[in-house]
Amino acid sequence: MINEQIKDKEVRLIGQGGEQLGIMSAREALKLAQEADLDLVKIAPMAKPPVCKIIDYGKYKYELVRKEKEAKKKQKTVEIKEIRLSPNIESNDLNTKINAAKKFISKGNKVKVTLRFRGREMAHIQNSKHILDDFAEELSDIAMVEKAPKLEGRSMSIVLAEKK
Repeated sequence: MINEQIKDKEVRLIGQGGEQLGIMSAREALKLAQEADLDLVKIAPMAKPPVCKIIDYGKYKYELVRKEKEAKKKQKTVEIKEIRLSPNIESNDLNTKINAAKKFISKGNKVKVTLRFRGREMAHIQNSKHILDDFAEELSDIAMVEKAPKLEGRSMSIVLAEKK
């Protein structure tokens, strides 16, 4: 809220230099802001009494947007990369998939390894669980199991994340 939008009877006022001007009526505070050719902005509406500051509102909005952008830059998004396997995968193909997973994990991403069953392969689900276990064992030096192997429909999946 700015200027005339502030309907509180009393406000705690902070000057443009950051100094405390004390508790006063909202009208007096608005008058002081207009004399300084600036805006009265409510910065802490939940405080008792609400805290208002005499500042240039356009500049204040710009600073908020800039701080928000700066905070977004420092955030790190973690993607989940998926690697799909079949129950009758050969060892060389498995090694290729393990190397791809190592690259993903070293870049800071999580890896979801999915073992997909088709047709009659569904009858041998327990015999194929060892493939996911071997995959996790191969990556145990750089990754840990975040989500244990779980059967979901026609696929079994495991999620691996980088060790801290």
